[in-house]
Amino acid sequence: MDLHTVTGFRRARERADLALAPGERILAGGTWLFSEPQPGVTGLVDLTTMGWEPLSELADGGLSVAATCPIADLTAHGERTGVPLFAQCAHALLASWKIWHTATVGGNVCRAFAAAGMVALAATLDGVALVWPPGGGEYRVPVATLVTGDGTTTLGPGEVLRVIELPGAALRARTAFRRIALAELGRSGAVLTGRVDTAHDGGAATFVITAATTAPTVLRYPAGVPDAARLRADVDAVDGWYTDPLGSADWRHGVSAVLLEQVREELS
Repeated sequence: MDLHTVTGFRRARERADLALAPGERILAGGTWLFSEPQPGVTGLVDLTTMGWEPLSELADGGLSVAATCPIADLTAHGERTGVPLFAQCAHALLASWKIWHTATVGGNVCRAFAAAGMVALAATLDGVALVWPPGGGEYRVPVATLVTGDGTTTLGPGEVLRVIELPGAALRARTAFRRIALAELGRSGAVLTGRVDTAHDGGAATFVITAATTAPTVLRYPAGVPDAARLRADVDAVDGWYTDPLGSADWRHGVSAVLLEQVREELS
């Protein structure tokens, strides 16, 4: 879509270039930004020209994912390194080949739609967002906390997501994935994921509900995979189920309970 209110465009080369003037917005892949009118946006600042390495290893065996990393690059890395959750969460977006190679991991997280596949991925793998405030410095916040609702985050005006850090323990874990939608090629109505850490990393279990609740719901079990009754009780106690054209709150609650039990059985 043409953004007819935009009269300026800048390519960011260094951090100082990310200081936004009134009416300016950060541009990464632009898949959402160019999908609908953006009244009030008069300028774009291209983040992809910062030259950030898309993927780099962390000291603990984890992975640092730049905000500008294309979703396709992350998916390919998962195929090379045996992390199936990367591709599973990417496929949950039902995006075309072109979108996969244009849309960025950071853009999907910052847009924070309930059905955002990269939010599901980061929440399941204990992803931590490194954020640059406009006044300098940086801070870290778990992605599961960063996303506060369907399309809302804790990011303040002018704050920029720099990287998402995925710890080594989470990448070494076993994972499971389930997804459901009302239409075969429709947006996700519920995405259910889980992981069990290796015994060396403590053996804890984590289960995550996204798309069915407005913000990521993370259920943690330090002693390992819970029994079916405990998990079902915890799912029934969850708040935040919502209704929209893609599914009712009751349906989302019901299918999440069934599919998360399948995740539990797979990881047991």
